[in-house]
Amino acid sequence: MAAPDAAGTRRALVRASHHVAPARVPRDLRRMETSQSDVIVIGAGMAGATTAAHLAPTHKVALLEAEESAGYHATGRSAAIWILNYGGADARILTGASRRFFEAPPEGFGELAHQRAVLFIAPPEQAGHLEAMIAAGEGLVPIPLAEVRDMVPALREGYAVSAAIERDAFDIDVASLHQGFLRQVKQGGGVLALRHRAGRIWFANGRWHAESSGGTVHSAPALVNAAGAWGDEVARIAGVRPIGLQPKRRTACIVDPGPYDSKDWPLIGDADHSWYVRPEARRKLMVSPADETDSEPTDAQPDEYDVAVAVDRMQQALSIEVTRIEHRWAGLRSFTPDRGLAIGPCEAPGFFWMCGQGGYGIQTAPAAGRLLASLVRGATPDEDVARAIPLTDPRRFHA
Repeated sequence: MAAPDAAGTRRALVRASHHVAPARVPRDLRRMETSQSDVIVIGAGMAGATTAAHLAPTHKVALLEAEESAGYHATGRSAAIWILNYGGADARILTGASRRFFEAPPEGFGELAHQRAVLFIAPPEQAGHLEAMIAAGEGLVPIPLAEVRDMVPALREGYAVSAAIERDAFDIDVASLHQGFLRQVKQGGGVLALRHRAGRIWFANGRWHAESSGGTVHSAPALVNAAGAWGDEVARIAGVRPIGLQPKRRTACIVDPGPYDSKDWPLIGDADHSWYVRPEARRKLMVSPADETDSEPTDAQPDEYDVAVAVDRMQQALSIEVTRIEHRWAGLRSFTPDRGLAIGPCEAPGFFWMCGQGGYGIQTAPAAGRLLASLVRGATPDEDVARAIPLTDPRRFHA
């Protein structure tokens, strides 16, 4: 089905009859500089960048970012890996649909995928959980512990009673992916406006208006909320009902594996996902306690207790002496009440959600951007992503 042009999208949105809260139009609007677009995207992290990039061929896009650099928060702090057996049904659908993009990216993205297996190990109390993961998984198979020790010589004798491996996983070059999407936005004539926090958002005369901190008013018939941890805050400013996003802090640190050459190790974690390690550049290890600590939207900082927990849990499984933490950081991952993604329209005309990515935002980005771009255009989504629509529809939270 052919996608309607931008003018068709505007006419359809004006005809929409759903209720949106009355807006308080600023009295001094005439004195403000106004920028006209087809779509406003708020948030230039991975969610906003992929949405804007997929819309750029058919729509003029204004991509607004509150920070001085795009992807400053969750995107810039992500150490992503493509894992098919990760997340709920919606995340797995979009993860699978994104694989082709990662393995054969368009021109301008460079090499995005670097093979890295994912290894799950189970102490006695987690053996049942691992069996259930294998039964429900795709491409997740048992592996003998002797083979695990050959792959990871640091594994402590007696820690694990069983293990499973997903061999087709791969590291994702997050920076190259993000910058590739931003380049596509600019090549399509879109605008990336940094340090443009949307302080006021209102809907009037069939168009959304977002006044940025720089004083410019951006106007378009469609607005995409890709503000990550600040997604509910953006909705409130716009007079749209929030969906109940909860940001959660995730902590990580870098350590030296000592005598072990860990460069080719798989990502290693337990079946209960209470810790994991993965190789990093310069033959180091990234360690995380896989924490999910409730947080307000903020510039997340690592907690020393969480760093200590990460190292302790790793050392229970791996015989690695840690004498120094070389680097530590934290980021926010935002979840909806049912932990599913929120991708699509809501009751307000022309207002679309692209939030709630949790820990799946990078590996689902190419397919998620393609899906939302189709919904904004009013086109029929591709079959491989259309299956996710009933699972990701933001209106499910207000049913």
